[in-house]
Amino acid sequence: MDEKRMQTGVAAMAACYQGFDPAAYLQYNYTPPRADFERKDSIVPWKLGCLHRAFTEGDVSGELLVDIGSGPTLYQVLSGCEVFNTVVLTDFLEVNRLELKRWLQSQEGGSLDWTPYLQHVCKLEGRRPSAWTEKAAKLRQVIRDILPIDVHRPQPLDPDALPAAGADCLVSCFCLESVSPDLPAFTRALGHVQKLLRPGGHLLLIGALGESYYFGAPGVKIPVVPLNEAQVCDSLKESGFTLIRLEVYTLPQDMRVGVDDVTGVFFVKARKQQSGRGGKDDDKVAK
Repeated sequence: MDEKRMQTGVAAMAACYQGFDPAAYLQYNYTPPRADFERKDSIVPWKLGCLHRAFTEGDVSGELLVDIGSGPTLYQVLSGCEVFNTVVLTDFLEVNRLELKRWLQSQEGGSLDWTPYLQHVCKLEGRRPSAWTEKAAKLRQVIRDILPIDVHRPQPLDPDALPAAGADCLVSCFCLESVSPDLPAFTRALGHVQKLLRPGGHLLLIGALGESYYFGAPGVKIPVVPLNEAQVCDSLKESGFTLIRLEVYTLPQDMRVGVDDVTGVFFVKARKQQSGRGGKDDDKVAK
């Protein structure tokens, strides 16, 4: 009965996404004030800073980086493309995969100009902002594929999509809690995703705290699992990850722009256990 209820909930979530509009979603979440690169307390610069630190601390390395549930966005791999020679993007929705392909195939493609994002990450890396064209070229060079994914399947990608050993690193932003009907489904999806990662590989996870819905287009209200920090930590442990670091961002009032009810954002750096068992290694919470 529980399995049937889970499947029904997952199917209902998939139906919610039929009206998802990448252009509207990008406008809601990836323009000012949420993407104001002049403000230190703006949400997008905070996320980019977390990802930059994680990718440059020296322990995240290898050949293959896989982005789980990319949506129509690229910001989450702008630092990783300097560390990994191969990047694979994934999403459940064809409209999102097409949005990413438009950018990949044309410098003018896509619904959002990613130039300010590229410039900001160049500055984080100590490079001149004008180096953004080099970073854009590098990103296009290392993205190997844009694949369909279903995190609710025990094998989220086609069996031959990745090397048998798995990816060296996974990044995932605002995906699992936004496509799961409840907390058990979120945890189970995290366990499915874990199978794509080699033992000892890293997970960089960004997600919403206290969010029960967001708008994927005008009038398209999509339910979200409202997570708290303890639930995130418990789900990671149950799914075979060791938590390295958890950071939390609290939205200023003017970042609450009416397109969702999110109160905060979490960033997790975790490692898949060699034995497949979870636990807390260097468990740090930063606020």
